[in-house]
Amino acid sequence: MAGTGATHEAPLTSPLARAEHFIWLTARVLEQRRFAYHFLDGGSDAVETALAAYLNEDGGYGHALEPDLRGPVSQPLHTAHALRVLDSIGRCGGLRVERICRYFTQVSTSDGALPAIHPSQRGYPAAPFLPIVDDPPSELLATGPVVGLLHRNQVWHAWLFRATDFCWAAVDALDKSHPYEIEAAVAFLDSAPDRSRAEAAADRLGRMVREQRLVALDPRRLDDQPVAPGYAPGEHHFPHHYAPTPASLARRWFTDEEMALSLEHLTAQQEPDGGWPITYRAWAPGTALEARPLATVEALRTLQAYGRPIG
Repeated sequence: MAGTGATHEAPLTSPLARAEHFIWLTARVLEQRRFAYHFLDGGSDAVETALAAYLNEDGGYGHALEPDLRGPVSQPLHTAHALRVLDSIGRCGGLRVERICRYFTQVSTSDGALPAIHPSQRGYPAAPFLPIVDDPPSELLATGPVVGLLHRNQVWHAWLFRATDFCWAAVDALDKSHPYEIEAAVAFLDSAPDRSRAEAAADRLGRMVREQRLVALDPRRLDDQPVAPGYAPGEHHFPHHYAPTPASLARRWFTDEEMALSLEHLTAQQEPDGGWPITYRAWAPGTALEARPLATVEALRTLQAYGRPIG
């Protein structure tokens, strides 16, 4: 039978061809559709149809869309994941996003922002590093990327006003942090409406990242690089994690040489089976299996954004 993808038309030598083989072998339908959309001229309708399987009646998303949270219930992290998918295919608007914002309004804390884990997760499996509490606080980690994404897509909803204020207050208060929180702050700042304030805040965070050694600038010397408290051994963050595209404010934090080393390391991380690894703590076999295709799609998108040859 004649094939249609890179796997069948070329030897498995390019990063893209090897990744395609890995995706067809291991990925969920959603990641298969996303891979096809980004790299094989697939359609956006197919991605949105696959994503709809995770949608709940409350307007949120569940069903382990984010692999580290299992069970059917909607969660802010699942729903933020869904928004990123919609954004990536140009579908972040209309009634679908209005419904999502209503869900965010329902699960927000008293200060109008999102907790990382809503208590409805109790009773279902979850990663041990995602604690479930009865009265969870608002988290920049959960709120920042969502608010930034909605602003980038010029979504206007009542929920955004207080959530935006929360993000500004949380970013301004940061004097000690960890890599994932900084990533969330950058995701907010990259699309915050007040651009001069965002640039000033990003400059301050960039200095903090370097001073507190929250980035591995030389992949050849990782033995000398500290790991943030609570992170898995070897769970390092590199410049491309903070600036997944050249347009990010975080790109200014790093020299051309530092970014080149980071992207070379990202390319070299592709494993023999064609997929990229996860570096955070794998707590169950199924979650690791589902997370690697996600990491693979994002690695290829980052390399593509920086004009790196992928095949």
